[in-house]
Amino acid sequence: MKITHIEKWKVVVPMRPDSVNSPEYDAKDEGLRGFCEVPKHIIRIHTSDSGIVGIGETGRGCPAADVDQGIAALTGMEIERIDLHRIPTPGGAYGAFEMALFDVVGKQLGVTAARLLGAQVRDKVLVDYWSGRRTPEDLARKAKEGKAKGFHGIKIKCALEDPNIGRLQAVADAVGYDFKVTVDPNCRFYLPAHTIAFADALGPLRRLVAVFEDPVPKDNLDWYVHLRQKLEVPVALHLGSGRAVYDACRKEAVDMLNISPGSMVQFVKQCHIAEQAGVPVWHGSGVDLGLTDMSFVHACAAAPAATLPSDIIGNFFREDDLLAEPIRIENGYALVPDKPGLGIELDEKAVAKYTVA
Repeated sequence: MKITHIEKWKVVVPMRPDSVNSPEYDAKDEGLRGFCEVPKHIIRIHTSDSGIVGIGETGRGCPAADVDQGIAALTGMEIERIDLHRIPTPGGAYGAFEMALFDVVGKQLGVTAARLLGAQVRDKVLVDYWSGRRTPEDLARKAKEGKAKGFHGIKIKCALEDPNIGRLQAVADAVGYDFKVTVDPNCRFYLPAHTIAFADALGPLRRLVAVFEDPVPKDNLDWYVHLRQKLEVPVALHLGSGRAVYDACRKEAVDMLNISPGSMVQFVKQCHIAEQAGVPVWHGSGVDLGLTDMSFVHACAAAPAATLPSDIIGNFFREDDLLAEPIRIENGYALVPDKPGLGIELDEKAVAKYTVA
């Protein structure tokens, strides 16, 4: 079976209103508010078997030139001659072509992408709700919203100068201590001393916090070793390379890991490293569209270490996920489709609606 041609679309799908920050934080967090405006590319691989096509989605801001190079490299190739672990396409567009080829080969063989990644060890993947920076009252409302949708926890963005104790207390008062919060300051607790002081100030609210993710700059693993020694709250790093995962585990710098390398194959490989160290994992995201989110579902389903709630929630926050049918999330779990490949289809009308020049 040969790749006959590859389509591409450049799309911008806005976030839904009220899906990122409280208005008070928009001016303080331009990067978080504006990231949804960065374009993505959607691709569709056509094959000589007219019934088999594969779809994929790039990361935000992927250069069109990288997509074009991937199209040029793959068009005309025999599917059977492509190594799914080393796809001949530029790094910026790699994830999209990987998704699409796993979709094609899965359909060709009649198996899920998760099975192609090694072995499908679960048929549903734990997922948490998500929020940007919000006032305490607003975050309490979002926590109620997430719990009503069946989620068991929420990940929040924050900074040291924010009213974080008030936020956590508002969540506890609104939904109780069984609804856990992942606190992600994107390194904006700045120093271990700041992080320790904040943790000490939590008091009983420690029971609410699932983990501190990236509390301080990530280039100093000794700081993370120190935090693990001093804190009662678990500590995690958000990493994307096998070497970084290995170093963090070898140094015993983390209790948990958020891994998001931009490749399904690399995610599973990096999870194997974490598994050997006894470190549980979740899959990070950029609040993506449905194709990327579904690739995360399959990657987590193939990785035994991926037991923590992952960030697979783009379909709740974007205006559209570009899928004909949305990812099914029930009681806080994303269900792995039993259809072959990625198990999803592109909504062509939605793609046309959000295509930009």
